[in-house]
Amino acid sequence: MSADTPDGRRRGRLTVYLGAAPGVGKTFAMLDEAVRRRARGTDVVVGLVETHGRPATAAKIGDLEVVPRRAVGHRGVELTELDVDAVVARGPDVALVDELAHTNAPGSRHAKRWQDVHDLLDAGIDVVTTVNVQHLESLTEDVEAITGVRQRETVPDHVVREADQIQLVDLSPQALRRRLAHGNVYRAEQIDASLSAYFREGNLTALRELALLWLADRVDDALTRYRADHAISGTWPARERVVVAVTGGPESATLLRRGARIAERAAGSELLAVHVLATDGLPTASPAAIAADRALVESLGGTFHTVVGEDVASAVVDFAHGANATMVVVGVSRRSRWREAFLGSTSAEIARLSGSLDVHLVTHERARSGRVARRGWSPLSARRRVAGFVLAVAGPMGLTALLDAGREAVGLPTQVMLFLALSVGVALVGGMWPALACAVVSFLCLNWFFTPPTGLLTVADPENLLALLVFALVAAAVASVVDLSARRTVQAYRARAEASTLAALSRSVLSGEDTAEAVVARLAQTFQLRRVALEERARTDGRAQAWSTVAVADRAVDTGIPGTASTDTTSPVRRARRGHGHGEETRTVVSVDDDLRLVLDGRPLPAGDRQVLEAFGAQAGIVLEYRRLREEAAHAAVLAEADATRTALLAAVSHDLRTPLAAIRAAVDGLRSPGAVLEPQDRTALVETAASETERLEQLIDNLLDLSRLQTGSVAPVLRDVSLEEIVPVAVEPHGPRVALDVPEDLPLVRTDPGLLERVVANVVANAVRFAPPEEPVRVRASASGGIVEVRVVDLGPGVPDDAKERMFESFQRLGDAGGHGVGLGLAVARGFSRAVGATLVPEDTPGGGLTMVLTVPVAPPREPGARTEREERA
Repeated sequence: MSADTPDGRRRGRLTVYLGAAPGVGKTFAMLDEAVRRRARGTDVVVGLVETHGRPATAAKIGDLEVVPRRAVGHRGVELTELDVDAVVARGPDVALVDELAHTNAPGSRHAKRWQDVHDLLDAGIDVVTTVNVQHLESLTEDVEAITGVRQRETVPDHVVREADQIQLVDLSPQALRRRLAHGNVYRAEQIDASLSAYFREGNLTALRELALLWLADRVDDALTRYRADHAISGTWPARERVVVAVTGGPESATLLRRGARIAERAAGSELLAVHVLATDGLPTASPAAIAADRALVESLGGTFHTVVGEDVASAVVDFAHGANATMVVVGVSRRSRWREAFLGSTSAEIARLSGSLDVHLVTHERARSGRVARRGWSPLSARRRVAGFVLAVAGPMGLTALLDAGREAVGLPTQVMLFLALSVGVALVGGMWPALACAVVSFLCLNWFFTPPTGLLTVADPENLLALLVFALVAAAVASVVDLSARRTVQAYRARAEASTLAALSRSVLSGEDTAEAVVARLAQTFQLRRVALEERARTDGRAQAWSTVAVADRAVDTGIPGTASTDTTSPVRRARRGHGHGEETRTVVSVDDDLRLVLDGRPLPAGDRQVLEAFGAQAGIVLEYRRLREEAAHAAVLAEADATRTALLAAVSHDLRTPLAAIRAAVDGLRSPGAVLEPQDRTALVETAASETERLEQLIDNLLDLSRLQTGSVAPVLRDVSLEEIVPVAVEPHGPRVALDVPEDLPLVRTDPGLLERVVANVVANAVRFAPPEEPVRVRASASGGIVEVRVVDLGPGVPDDAKERMFESFQRLGDAGGHGVGLGLAVARGFSRAVGATLVPEDTPGGGLTMVLTVPVAPPREPGARTEREERA
């Protein structure tokens, strides 16, 4: 926080006094520090301290220099805020600024006080400030759940976290309640309400715990940086951290729940799950199982981590030391006792390498069961394996016959090398087992035909025996390497294909596409399946219902093109017999969760493909959940808009409809009163009042009806060629001398709906007349340019700010004209009708002040020779 600024100046240091609730003594502690610093010769000023009418706080300021505040006027009230410029001009070493989360009055340089503090820090001034834990942005929901009060003023957590120093001002709930009861926090009339509401002992205890835990996280971050800076790898048990080693197997859920129970025993503890990948990055567990483990960890309040390591035990221990963990939870090995005796176990190796870490060994259902993942027979195709075995038998025999014919020219070392080359070739063709068979046959051939004494399975020369043994070992090693390379190649291709497919699905999800169909279509194409269906089971009252198909993809049998429906009406068995597909057709069901599954019809799938399918199933679940959330959000938005419209309509009925009705009723009562003797001018005034309010009421009802028509899409314009002389004068007539009209007679005809366009002009002019000064008429001018006709309605009223120009076209918006007539529908209806007839309505600023509404109407297309206008037809 105190790094230098870009221009090379020293940045000020920030000190924050953090409290759990108002009244714990943060401001007192800040003033005490100011007094101590001033006694040491530091230049300290009070930028802003809120006393809230507390005499003790005001007395604590004492003779500290106070920088005058800046006055800000808002709605007729004068407010005072921190004067940043005055503090910077004063240039002290330290400035006190109270209440960091405070929201500044409108018109201030920044919206929040913490932004003012940043300006002081940038100027090289150290700042001491205060903040309560309920104002931290990340804790607002927690505080609301505890106290029932939503905090409106917040400060981003990073502002406080990046402070150079954080001091916790702590006070027990009982002591704080006593301080409140003595009148040291709030005024007397607020004490009883505060004690029974926000300042209940349970609330204060929870807030105190929140403050302590939040500060503990900040201290832990500082400790982590210190350990990294000083290369400290040993465990410092300052906080309970439990690391659970998960494999993705069925026992992982048991381990995670046990680790969560252990972590819950200590307040502030953390749960971390770690999964180790091989250094080649290829997965050793089902992606769906890993995703389930990740979801379980997050639901238990922990975090999931994936690390890469050649040795699983070392990787787990290294991760635990790096996270400063105190305990590692690991499951009992699934290997049988005899396999563990020869191969060892990961849990035992973790315990051996743990050092100062505690190791918690958890048993489970699969412990000592001997059920571990086994490798398949070979990753190579059956054709290559058969070819490899044939070559393993025929190759040594053919090579033996060839070498026997040239026995005098080729010695035993060369013969051994040739047989070794043959074994390598067999390994490349058929894998490990054919290569081992070839090595055995080659060994026997070399021993029988070429190693003295020939014709016997004995070796006279020890050197020849060593050569044969080396030959067998090298052949076996080469075969093993080739087999491992083939397995890794297949795994790498599968992992790359899976990653590519899932990445494509993720892109489509993020782009907002409906990808449930994309999932099943890609599955059908990738695995060459005839049909893939995604099925979901709904639940009613907790009971499962029948499965229903969410998305389906059929591959055409004859063409193999994905996404096209099959036109073959024969049975699947007959299609299989005809040779379509891959042998006999089967149905495979892959369960994503209890209520979601994939149903696949087509060729039987190997185990490796079934494992990849689980990843697709998990992605399908995410797609459905995303679509469901998107639909719920759209539905909620519609409901919110309808609710807002309903609320505004109720307000219109309760106020804007009632007002003209009350005026009409008063006028009518005055006219019909039997005992009243009215002068002619009074009677005329009452009649005019009733007439004008009736007209106003009609206009309001018309706007409400028009708005409902626009929202339901029932506006059907009838476009025809018409002159503006027939529309604009009629629209502005009710306003008489308040409107100055300028519509040239030589304007071209426009293509529009005359009735709707008249309503547009009438509403726009009525809005302009309402805001224009009485002494200045509203000017309505029309002009033609190119293929359009513009009608400009110009007023010299107060105008509209740029950020509100579009908002004023929304329904029930009056932009601060709370005391005016109407419910803010006129411009909304005008914009809707203008779009309906193909016109545009755009606001502009009037030069010198005011608002100009520009209505642009398209010119009518040229008439055919002999065609008459509507005016000519009426004449």
